[in-house]
Amino acid sequence: MTQYKNLLSIAIVASCVLLIINFGMRSSFGFFLQPISDSFGYGREVFAFSLALQNLCWGLFQPLAGAVADKYGTFRAVIGGSLLYSLGIYVTANAGSAMELHIGAGILIGMGISGTGLGLVLPAMARMVKPEKRALALGLGTAAGSLGQFLIIPVAQSFLEVYGWQTALLILSAGALCMMLFAPVFKGDASVDNKMIDEPPQTLREALVEARSHMPFWLLIAGFFVCGFQLAFITVHMPSYLGDKGFDGSVAATSLALIGLFNIIGSIAAGKFSGIYSKKMLLSYIYAGRAITIVLFMITPISLVSIYAFSIVTGLLWLATIPPTSGLVAQMFGLRYMGTLYGIVFLNHQIGSFIGVWLGGYYFDQTGSYDVIWWAAAAIAAVTALIHLFINEQPVARLSLAKQEG
Repeated sequence: MTQYKNLLSIAIVASCVLLIINFGMRSSFGFFLQPISDSFGYGREVFAFSLALQNLCWGLFQPLAGAVADKYGTFRAVIGGSLLYSLGIYVTANAGSAMELHIGAGILIGMGISGTGLGLVLPAMARMVKPEKRALALGLGTAAGSLGQFLIIPVAQSFLEVYGWQTALLILSAGALCMMLFAPVFKGDASVDNKMIDEPPQTLREALVEARSHMPFWLLIAGFFVCGFQLAFITVHMPSYLGDKGFDGSVAATSLALIGLFNIIGSIAAGKFSGIYSKKMLLSYIYAGRAITIVLFMITPISLVSIYAFSIVTGLLWLATIPPTSGLVAQMFGLRYMGTLYGIVFLNHQIGSFIGVWLGGYYFDQTGSYDVIWWAAAAIAAVTALIHLFINEQPVARLSLAKQEG
């Protein structure tokens, strides 16, 4: 038993380190927006579109990556994702045109993130632990991504200032390959998981039909769309927004690092609370908090105090949506196809990310301001807080009947 617990601890730690690398590097790409745009002589919309495409491809390939992991094991998906992630950064560093930026920073990195990120690793972590520990494990995994944002963003920003954007990207490309070192902890994931899951037999097709006809699933999807819109817009455009306001790059790096640091607290707390309180109510409070925070940030004169206060509060609410959202997927539909179903929910998160990132660049080029997008982010957060009140958290009939018969 002790040996099993030790192996489980190693697997959890390795999963968290993998997420630290994945999320930390992805969160640093916003710092490359202005230097790459200036280098090519483009407006911000071009590279913003590349990063928007990255988020979209991440979402589009997430259900596929989840299905591969569910059927063939997470190990294979992580190896493939690491290679694509590294290749995408390398292509971006050597790009000579807008199309090459879109292929590298957009399509390839997006595919790579889907095979190494939260959407793939969290379901694997959920299957590693007992049900009563599941919410906490999801919170730890989410917090690990936040820690990556806190640790890697300042390093990437330093590389950018010292070596220039191309060399900095080549260093990150090498770093992406390191994710393969942690793939072995997922070996045997598919065969072991299916034996451990005590649920009624179901095919993937049946799981998809069941989810499609379940209204709470669609409400969860709508909410995650808004989450993606907000997070991606802030991650990509915050450095440029603060630069336009007269602050240097170190302020933006500190801002995003603070978001990552306090997100650790928020994610772990959300994971803990998700195992105790109503997940839908927790999500409603989080989205309402985001709306209020953005409004206060916009109406308060900008200063270091307001920037860092916004970053701290935003950090507490940043990825706090993931443990209750992923937990609701598992709670409603079970674990057997959690990777695939959560991947579908996450796809809509990334569609929101695509729109938030691209519209940010588009409206800035058209108006010279990000204000419209900031206010839109606040408004849709408020609507989302209301949407979650109508979610039914109960398991689908298939699981409820099986539990009664058992």
